[in-house]
Amino acid sequence: MKKILVIEDERVILEIITDVLEAENFIVIGADNGTLGVEKALEIVPDLIICDVMMPELDGYTVLKLLRKNLVTEAIPFIFLTAKSTKADLREGMELGADDYLTKPFTRDELMKAINTRLEKQGTIERKTQEQLDELRSSITLSLPHELRTPLNGIIGYSNFIVEEFQELENDEILEMVENIHISAHRLYRIIQNFLLYADLELLSRDRDRLKLFTTGCLSNPKSIIREVAIEKARSFNRLKDLDITSENTTLNISESNFRKIVDELLDNAFKFSSFGTKVKVIGRLDRHVFAVDFIDFGKGMSANEISNIGAYKQFNRQIYEQQGSGLGLSIAKQIAELHDGKLTIQSIPLQQTTITVFLPTKGAEKDC
Repeated sequence: MKKILVIEDERVILEIITDVLEAENFIVIGADNGTLGVEKALEIVPDLIICDVMMPELDGYTVLKLLRKNLVTEAIPFIFLTAKSTKADLREGMELGADDYLTKPFTRDELMKAINTRLEKQGTIERKTQEQLDELRSSITLSLPHELRTPLNGIIGYSNFIVEEFQELENDEILEMVENIHISAHRLYRIIQNFLLYADLELLSRDRDRLKLFTTGCLSNPKSIIREVAIEKARSFNRLKDLDITSENTTLNISESNFRKIVDELLDNAFKFSSFGTKVKVIGRLDRHVFAVDFIDFGKGMSANEISNIGAYKQFNRQIYEQQGSGLGLSIAKQIAELHDGKLTIQSIPLQQTTITVFLPTKGAEKDC
């Protein structure tokens, strides 16, 4: 049974609404003022809230503001009851996040239609969210074990061989195996770190305080960061000669660590899915109040369908290419950019070229870091 909280200071109206809803098999919790209404909302977390606008102590607008600021109650459908319905009133309520308005006096049918419409809409949202979670769980189940197993096999295999054949191995053979163990361990560490970061980014959007902290930052030298990260990444792939960097400079509304992560993941993707001897280009350019960074590779490319379905734990054509990486890199870069009011776009010609561009807002000349 759905729980509905009714916040109404006129007892007669509160009793009428309660009787109507209980007759429709809803669980009804009443509150005769805004302060009590907020307390009950946080305590019981109802499926829907009906709230009068004009009340003593806390009016309906203040109640809505408080509930929308709380992670527990921010998504609960909210219907206003009001004796006035000017455009200004409606606009104020909708801007605060109200889902609907009922003007007094209203009929039983109008009340039930408003409630059922909001509950159906909320149900649709919850079903879509559940489908996305199920898809993510399925992708993790299918992809992550493979990604973890591959570097682990390298670590276990080489270390076992060293233990069993130590007396017969030359020093240079042991060194080569230890280097391979180190590479596999670093790969495993990166996968685990990215998995934890992706999960954290998913939660950030639901925690306003942590989101504000995550997006607080300023970077005055993106050009030097691009160059530093690009050279380090190209060296790790033994492809310094393939790297081509050009960039302007500006000041960005993003921390150095978050910007580094975007550049690192997109370069890792570019080198991973292109061949030795082909160019990987990085171009940083200013476009009005936006700083755009293009990551261009001349590798296998992506189809339009693959681009539209890009997501975490998805690596297309795995059976053909079997590249290392859980497909998290693009998703992480995209999420970080979007959390900073930026965006990420992909343009690709299969088997020819891929250009991934990240757009980030600049801070403005008058606001230096």
